[in-house]
Amino acid sequence: MKVTDFDYDLPKELIAQTPIEKRDESKLMVLDRSNETIEHKKFKDIVEYLKPGDVLVRNNTKVIPARLYGKKVTGANVEFLLLNNIEGDIWECIVRPGNKLHVGAKVIFGDGLLRAEVLDTMEGGTRKVKFSYEGIFNEILDKIGLMPLPPYIHESLKDNNRYQTVYAKYDGSAAAPTAGLHFTEELLQKIKNMGVEIANVTLHVGIGTFRPVKEENVEEHKMHTEHFYIKKEDEEKINNAKKEGRRVIAIGTTSCRVLETIADENGFVKETEEDTGIFIYPGYKFKCLDGLITNFHLPQSTLLMLVSALAGKDYIMRAYKEAVKEKYRFFSFGDAMFIF
Repeated sequence: MKVTDFDYDLPKELIAQTPIEKRDESKLMVLDRSNETIEHKKFKDIVEYLKPGDVLVRNNTKVIPARLYGKKVTGANVEFLLLNNIEGDIWECIVRPGNKLHVGAKVIFGDGLLRAEVLDTMEGGTRKVKFSYEGIFNEILDKIGLMPLPPYIHESLKDNNRYQTVYAKYDGSAAAPTAGLHFTEELLQKIKNMGVEIANVTLHVGIGTFRPVKEENVEEHKMHTEHFYIKKEDEEKINNAKKEGRRVIAIGTTSCRVLETIADENGFVKETEEDTGIFIYPGYKFKCLDGLITNFHLPQSTLLMLVSALAGKDYIMRAYKEAVKEKYRFFSFGDAMFIF
């Protein structure tokens, strides 16, 4: 498979720059894999396609204000993006300009509230960075950090909570699990009242979200690892559903990747904490997943390859072509798709 097999034409004006006013009023494209139909709905209509006994699996990670602008001690302007907390005050970061930030470089953020030293260059060009400060790290980030919006979003975000899911709980992500942005508290309660169960996983979204596929052949791409965990109570909800033949539906590709990383051949999962570098592309046989709620993904991206593996490449590319024709909004603040 070639990366170019997963390309499509997208007018720039369809890349959503701001979130829609009400989360669940976004469009929803519904794909039924059994007969390859395409339906057009509003997101709140998702209830029409859920059944009592379904288990919705959501990623309850919380985005941290991980983008930092500072100065080297020489006075040069620099930008850091926190990706992964390695241990203590040591983080993996994307740094710009990379050619100016060698091992030993020192940087000051927020008039000295936060200081950093580059310890090492890591695989892929990221840096291992040690931070020093007085007080509580997350409180300092809240003061001087910015939400790490993707590079294709050029509008400023008026309310940081719109780049968080309403169920975000555990700090650690460098990007939002965007499929979850469509849910409101009211919609989730309506879904629970139907008899649908909610299970949680926590995967902190990292560099994989930002890294394009550079290899010509899909199979040669190597995913960056991301840290996740799943608790016993959530393991039991998912496994009981599998035993009883009920559907397990992931909210977002991050939840999907957790489930498929830990599932055995029969689709059963286990309580665990580890890293995943799973890369799902056409030919992959899903073990746990029965359905997926997701957004519309970038051309030639690993996420487009994942949904192509689930629904079939030709079917997905036809659906994306129709989404462009119907002027769906694309990417992080865009519209949604339900594949079942």
